[in-house]
Amino acid sequence: MTRHALTPASVFDSTQFGFSQAVTTDGGTTIHVSGQVGWDPDSGVVGPDLASQLDGALRNLALVLDAASAHLRDVASLRIYVVEEAAGDLAPIRVGLQRYFPSDPPAATWLVVNRLADPAMLIEVEATAVR
Repeated sequence: MTRHALTPASVFDSTQFGFSQAVTTDGGTTIHVSGQVGWDPDSGVVGPDLASQLDGALRNLALVLDAASAHLRDVASLRIYVVEEAAGDLAPIRVGLQRYFPSDPPAATWLVVNRLADPAMLIEVEATAVR
């Protein structure tokens, strides 16, 4: 599988926010990953803030991908859902994405929602990967 991140000079540089404008892939198997949240294996929320919950969600994403014989570098796109109460400062998302996807980051859509399945959840990350 070949994966190539695109951020053309004709649009804003989205890599400063931790994502690419588009990602192309050739060949491989597509993996659709359900929304991952900052829960530990016992369904306990990993922390009260956006940064810790994003870190937990991305760690869980990596674990699910590993079970599918894939890696974070195989992620082509993300859909990130942030609850309204946490949307005032989205910098932790940028920082987290840059840490987990340091080069050629996936395409991404960030959405602000009223709430998630559990009232303690602040963020959920859904992914599509190609292995």
